[in-house]
Amino acid sequence: MAYQNTRPRPNAAAPDPLERGGFGDGSNRYTVYASSAEVPDSFQVCANGNRADLVLIVSGLTSQNLHATWGDEWRNRTAEWREWARATAFHVFYNGSPQPQAQTRFCDG
Repeated sequence: MAYQNTRPRPNAAAPDPLERGGFGDGSNRYTVYASSAEVPDSFQVCANGNRADLVLIVSGLTSQNLHATWGDEWRNRTAEWREWARATAFHVFYNGSPQPQAQTRFCDG
């Protein structure tokens, strides 16, 4: 009989306390980070696990004076894409990662 080792692995990375969750668009994976663990005034969205690749920074959360700043590569995306990314990032910041959509399969035959 085998027993599973329940002790934490010494090389396992501790979860980032500032990470709020993530989302994707089919081409890229985005991660949302709060600026601080308690009462953050901003959040950042990074692409593909690279914290240096900033997609979006939203500041003014505590003052209600919101300001969005887009990263160089991302500000040229369509207005629709930017609105989707901004709205999804807000959802993840406040609620965590969205649940994956259930896929329905149809058989015609």
